[in-house]
Amino acid sequence: MTSPHTGLLHHVELWVPDIERAAAQWGWLLEEIGYDPFQVWPGGRSWRLAHTYIVLEQSPDMRGGNHDRKRPGLNHLAFYAGNRQRVDDLATAAPHHGWTLLFPDRHPHAGGPQTYAAYLTNTDGYEAELIAHD
Repeated sequence: MTSPHTGLLHHVELWVPDIERAAAQWGWLLEEIGYDPFQVWPGGRSWRLAHTYIVLEQSPDMRGGNHDRKRPGLNHLAFYAGNRQRVDDLATAAPHHGWTLLFPDRHPHAGGPQTYAAYLTNTDGYEAELIAHD
């Protein structure tokens, strides 16, 4: 593996209220878009793609309940997910893995006519945007 470019994202860590549920939901999504399982420890999991990895942790220091994307802090993570057919396939499969399609009346152009994407939210309130690039 070559050295990472300066400014490239190293990792993102999401604190989750239930690590097993989050690992099942995020694990499915991340592996579908090319991430590989990376680390496992009590209360945590991670997935890696090239130099970047995504961490889920059920920390004893966490306060409150589910994530609220409409409060200050993280709103969503956006990923390139393949071509339009792949985005559609993921949007169709997502409900079987704990994800709900946001803005179904505007799918796949909820981001505007120039964007082809699926906007998903999971049980814990996290949003993932899957963007087509073809």
